[in-house]
This record gives sequence, structure tokens and C-alpha cells, in this order.
Amino acid sequence: MSRSIPTSILFCCDHNSVRSPMAEGLMKKIYGRTAYVQSAGVKNDMEIDGFAVAVCDEIGVELVRHRSRSFEEMHALGDHLGSFDLVVALSPASQHQAETLARNAYLEVEYWPIMDPVGQAEGREATLALYRTARDQIRSKMIERFGQPAMG
Repeated sequence: MSRSIPTSILFCCDHNSVRSPMAEGLMKKIYGRTAYVQSAGVKNDMEIDGFAVAVCDEIGVELVRHRSRSFEEMHALGDHLGSFDLVVALSPASQHQAETLARNAYLEVEYWPIMDPVGQAEGREATLALYRTARDQIRSKMIERFGQPAMG
């Protein structure tokens, strides 16, 4: 399914605190400046998740400075959904929101079913393992979709 990398990509999930920031960071790390990359959530009611920061830090992806934002905030800041070539939804709610907002825009919306690791395990090590699984699912989907990276 490997296709060329679009000029601009928006990754989205429910809160912009775990999956979409991981995807944004991974995309930037793996593919460099090939595309303009941002992330957003259906809601902005959480800060970046510490476990997401930790598992991305393990592979050299820095997320600690990420600030969560919603579709609404993104729009208010001038990043209109229609300015992206591709929106990658990482949760069913974000897919629905993106498709609703993109009705009148010429852009592609894809759904990547990435597991939400939040609250799925007990204990630090088990939790980290689930977050690593989500991170690695995102990386695999990127390589499947955009091809083998030139770096990272």
C-alpha cells in the first residue's frame, strides 16, 4: 500500500495526548521535513501522557514539549483542516470528526486502527509495554503507507 508522502499530514485521535502526538513525533523523526506534520484531538482536555513521552524517548522521539490541541483550537490558530492533504485518524471518534469537518474540503481521510493503551494495564512495566505496542503499530503503519524511511 506504499504511496508517496503527501505535502501536509494531520494525525488525530481523541485527546491529542497519546496516539496522535506519537504519530506526529514519529513522522518527523522517520521522514524528516518531507511533509508538514501536525496533530490534533477531538477534545483538548488532557496534557501529553507521560508514558507516551517515555516510550518515544526510548527511540529518540521527543514529545515532552508537545501541547495538546483540539480541532477547534487548530482551526482558531489558522491550521484549517482543508489545508492538509491527508488526515490520519487513529481513533473512531477522530475519524468521524475529521470526515464531518472535511465534507467540503478536498483532502483524504484515512483510519488507522491503533490500540489505545490508556488504562489497559496495571503496573508500570505492563503499561509501558502497551504504549510501546501502540508506538510500534503507528511506526509499522507509517512504513506500510509511506514506504521505507530514508532515515530513522
